[in-house]
Amino acid sequence: MTQTKKTIEEMSIWEDARQMLRKAERDGVETAWDRLEQQTPHCQFGETGVCCRICTMGPCRIGKKAQFGVCGADADVIVARNFGRFLAGGAAGHSDHGRDCIEAFHAVAHGETQDYQIKDSVKMLRIAAELGIKTEGRELLDVAKDLAAEFFESFGSRREQVGFINRVPLKQQELWKKLGIMPRGVDREITEMMHRTHMGCDNDAANTLLQGARMSLGDGWAGSMIATEVSDILFGTPSPRMSKVNLAVLKKDQVNILVHGHNPIVSEKILEAVNDPELIAYAKEKGANGINLAGLCCTGNELMMRQGIPMAGNHLMTELAIVTGAVELIVVDYQCIMPSLVQVSKCYHSKMITTADKARFTGAEHVKFEMHNGREQARKVVRMAIDRFPLRNQDRVEIPENPVDLVTGFSNEAILAALGGTLTPLIDAIKAGKIRGAVGIVGCNNPKYQHDYCNVNLARELIKKDILVLATGCVTTAAGKAGLLVPEAIEQAGPGLKEICGALGIPPVLHMGSCVDNARILQLAAMLANEIGVSISDLPLAASSPEWYSEKAATIGTYAVASGIYTHLGHPPNITGSPIVTQLALSGLDDLVGACFVIEPDPFKAAELIDKRITDKRIALGLAG
Repeated sequence: MTQTKKTIEEMSIWEDARQMLRKAERDGVETAWDRLEQQTPHCQFGETGVCCRICTMGPCRIGKKAQFGVCGADADVIVARNFGRFLAGGAAGHSDHGRDCIEAFHAVAHGETQDYQIKDSVKMLRIAAELGIKTEGRELLDVAKDLAAEFFESFGSRREQVGFINRVPLKQQELWKKLGIMPRGVDREITEMMHRTHMGCDNDAANTLLQGARMSLGDGWAGSMIATEVSDILFGTPSPRMSKVNLAVLKKDQVNILVHGHNPIVSEKILEAVNDPELIAYAKEKGANGINLAGLCCTGNELMMRQGIPMAGNHLMTELAIVTGAVELIVVDYQCIMPSLVQVSKCYHSKMITTADKARFTGAEHVKFEMHNGREQARKVVRMAIDRFPLRNQDRVEIPENPVDLVTGFSNEAILAALGGTLTPLIDAIKAGKIRGAVGIVGCNNPKYQHDYCNVNLARELIKKDILVLATGCVTTAAGKAGLLVPEAIEQAGPGLKEICGALGIPPVLHMGSCVDNARILQLAAMLANEIGVSISDLPLAASSPEWYSEKAATIGTYAVASGIYTHLGHPPNITGSPIVTQLALSGLDDLVGACFVIEPDPFKAAELIDKRITDKRIALGLAG
């Protein structure tokens, strides 16, 4: 079946995106939407997960004519193996990000770098004590050495559980032990999944999926959680601040640098360099009025949360940011970076710089960042951007107008501070029904959807129902552009949520960080459960990723469900070729862990499903629905 070409209005809900899509057409620049059209219709075997490429007796694909692969594996086994490896990719991505953060922290603790420092020593000491490390009467760096070593242990294979399991309600811990899904070590669980899904190993679909849950829990409660906590220690724990969002944050008269990816180890050094008086003077020598830094995707979230740096866009805006013709340099680290950015850059004067050996792109220039040279490399990169400013063709520059204000920086510490240092006011508001529950809307964009239509409309519908929304990742840009991340957005909320948020002076949608910072949401859920004396699965909570696309998003969804949080996805993973796997995901997990996935592409219908779940949880707790 041939798919009708989408109009530009059908591609995105945003005027800045539509303006750049029209410009891309005029400039002859291909975008993700063009390539999606070229790839449609998609392979049905791949979409349903019944194509197996694990060994060279195949590839095999399961259908009516062939119900078994060459080895004898059926559709259930093949789908489970494929999904297990899909989850492994996501767990590896976020957790390896965590490992990079520990490497930086270790270097600081051992005096191996002067380019990075401990910015939040209070948080570091608090976490060290939480993990059983002696802090009283000791030098700060001695504690840091022990804490770095403790974090590394959560990646190993010698323990029965990862360190931050102490945050999980005891009832939930016992359930995980009973089910055999207690995460023992990040690397151990990923390795075991790859082993289990090798030909001739685990050929029981349900058993494979239980390992997927254990591996995902290892990512959520160790890899991602460590990444968040160490980033706060090194770069500062976020607190509320104002910023701006959309392509209008680019400056026509300044050198524009975009940072993109996920790891603040690079972007924080770039920020230092763009504020260097010597480099600002050099930019003026080249004819610019200054240097402007803006973020994309989760690196942008990291800088915005901590430093207030404006956000140019989310995943589907990355190509369009370059189409403005005003970007001198796009500096990337890893994850969610489209290879097409190299080609789009070549259509203008822009240049793409890679910084991590694990994420090189053919055609981009590589400037490797290491612990000992971050400041030096950042200055080199910013100077490269300045040198490109005179090459800009001002006749091809078109920057949308009117950036949108937003409030960012709602770490758990900031939320507690707003509540007076205790969760009691939040719990009282939940009991009174003024806040009926909370939903984390997280994750990506996917060109199969109208860009940000589902993300924005789901958030709007939920706050109308007095449900607090927590946003991370690419949803942040969507909510910000929709005007939902400012206190004035309480006018769009239900009466109870409006009252509570109005009294606290906060928006009804709180920005909690990048996609790795979904661990903040996990921790907040655990804090509430521990305070009330229940499991996370008993709370009126839900999660959603309406426009997801990546392995990481699937892993996030799986650790949310395994942690007891009902999780909505706009479309299913590639598992529908197996009735067993599909049924387990959509209802069977509810019986095991107290939560499951629900699939619904319509954000208005999804809001109703989530609302019903929250009502049911409230009634089970003895609260008014």
